[in-house]
Amino acid sequence: MQSVKFNVRRNQQAFTEMGIQMKRNIYRATSITALLLCLSVCNVTSSSAQARKPQFVEGAVTLFDMQYLNRLDVNQPENALTVWEHIHAAATLQGIVNRQKPRLYLFYVENGGVNIDRYWWDKYRRSGKWLGDVSEEQVGDIVELVTKFKNDIRGAVVYDPAVAATSNLASSIAGVEDLIAVRYDLSLSSLYSRLILEGPRIPVKRWLLNRDGSSMFTGSGKIPGTDIASSGSSKIDAYRWFIEHYLKREKCNTAYAAYYIDQFWLQKPTVAPGNHHTLTNHDFFVGKKAFFYDLSPWADEKATDDARQSAGADRQILEEMLLLAYKQNGNGKTFTYLGGFPPWAYKYTQHAGGMHEDVPTEWEYSRTIGAYNAFKDADAIGYGALANASFWQHYPLKDEYPQKWVTKEELQAKDYLDANGKLSLGKKQLIVFYVGDYDASSWLSQTTPTLWDNPSRGKTPMMWSISPVLSERVPMAWEYRRETASDNDYFVAADNGAGYLNPGELQEPRLSGLPDGTADWANHCKPYYKLWGLTVTGFVIDGFAEGLSSKGLDAYLSFSPNGIVPQKVPVTMLHKGMPVLRSDWDINDANPSVAAAQVVERVKAREIPFHWFRNILKSPEWYVRVTEELKRLDPDIVLVDAPTFFELYKTFLKENPKYQ
Repeated sequence: MQSVKFNVRRNQQAFTEMGIQMKRNIYRATSITALLLCLSVCNVTSSSAQARKPQFVEGAVTLFDMQYLNRLDVNQPENALTVWEHIHAAATLQGIVNRQKPRLYLFYVENGGVNIDRYWWDKYRRSGKWLGDVSEEQVGDIVELVTKFKNDIRGAVVYDPAVAATSNLASSIAGVEDLIAVRYDLSLSSLYSRLILEGPRIPVKRWLLNRDGSSMFTGSGKIPGTDIASSGSSKIDAYRWFIEHYLKREKCNTAYAAYYIDQFWLQKPTVAPGNHHTLTNHDFFVGKKAFFYDLSPWADEKATDDARQSAGADRQILEEMLLLAYKQNGNGKTFTYLGGFPPWAYKYTQHAGGMHEDVPTEWEYSRTIGAYNAFKDADAIGYGALANASFWQHYPLKDEYPQKWVTKEELQAKDYLDANGKLSLGKKQLIVFYVGDYDASSWLSQTTPTLWDNPSRGKTPMMWSISPVLSERVPMAWEYRRETASDNDYFVAADNGAGYLNPGELQEPRLSGLPDGTADWANHCKPYYKLWGLTVTGFVIDGFAEGLSSKGLDAYLSFSPNGIVPQKVPVTMLHKGMPVLRSDWDINDANPSVAAAQVVERVKAREIPFHWFRNILKSPEWYVRVTEELKRLDPDIVLVDAPTFFELYKTFLKENPKYQ
């Protein structure tokens, strides 16, 4: 097990920083969409799929500026309600409208003074770009927006303000039945009044409460429409109702699911960045007809948002949903793509009166989903908001984005190999930085203008570690980074491949009791690695799961032959020609001098001349300054590019059998 310092800070000035600090302490693992058999079902990028996407968008795109919501003080309950209602309705509408083609675009997500949605729109609106020929149609308010697209929806699903879980049920049903989600509220300013009682008078097709406004899910009697006795919890009853009426009847597309906070957010709208209701993230999953949930991963306690349930009831529902998805996805041949992340600042952790800390909560969730052939696209707190994925999913990618690997001649020219091809390092200590964390579409999108566009990028080697499956929701962000990369920018897969899961839970015995899933994982990852020209997995997070067995290593060998960096392996290993290096320290101090000193300390303590360090959301200037400080402290420590590092490390292992 590698040495890591767990130091989640409780008193930071912003939860963005707290989220980053939490991620520093996490070994993140991923898993994400499909198998070659199921490309059409799971929307995995392929040559044929890309050929069907037009190179330019034609016709009109409707634009709706929702930045007026960013100016509201959500400490005022009426303002928080406005934010919630408007974005929930708009996001569910958008998912339906954009399902077949890009027609509706929203401006909302902001970060560091940059409107992220405007940033991407402007970039591809230029002449010759994907959106260069579109005409723009503006709408002035939410009622006008819904009215404009009234004929694209069948009506509304109305949910219960007294049962928080019904908001996520509403998003699920919205996608399945082409409905917009509207919260029941008779006040004149509510969207229920403005869209259903007045205005366009959208018909209500599905009620998640009684028509008189009383709750349908009461935690007593029998679950509506079934002979099943109530669990005693309105939350659990609501999910049980959904399972019986939708999941078991195979109405959802179980290749996709979404883990986002429910309307409980209204009770704590300021404990994280204001856009962390993450309702903007719903559109993509609504379009896919996914199922939504907000459930605790812990089996040993009650969910912190539901005192009436029995201990572990949330976890039981979660596993039941994942098992149904597994079975409906060809017994796991297609992996379930899970958007979202445990809402740790709001629920299920010590922040909310629970027993468990933040990082273990993430790990337990990662372990659980992996056991059912599911992975997450981890929209975590800090940069968790993402808008317009249903729009950008239509962006056309090339068939492949190859990357060049280093040659023996190039290594000889740099004096790393002698004339006979033998290692010739002398006193050199080679290091590589895992430039993370890019295992979330929201993080990749939001950090592009601030970190990728930084003028210092290109001055020093950087191993950008990005999950290849993020091209499902933000293909334009992936391609933009590839097309503007310098010679010093090289790309490898982030944890743990094409999605975040604990791969140890793919190996038998699994907590789910299901058969081994390592071959399915390999089949899932291969097309994504081929698309982006990836041959290295920069980090393999084991978390609470077992380390990789020989079978697990074989799976990674099949799609990541040039190297992997797991946690629970020997320090060094050569597995059938694939170099394996155990992960080591996180280096994240904001002060480059301190960070460099930590690198020197660790290098001196290690036996081998190859060293991997993990960093989270560090700017290119930080890497430049750390590298300069390292040269001053110890000129023998050399930061190299990823191909050089892993090729020389493999050579080292071949020449030194005791390290294999």
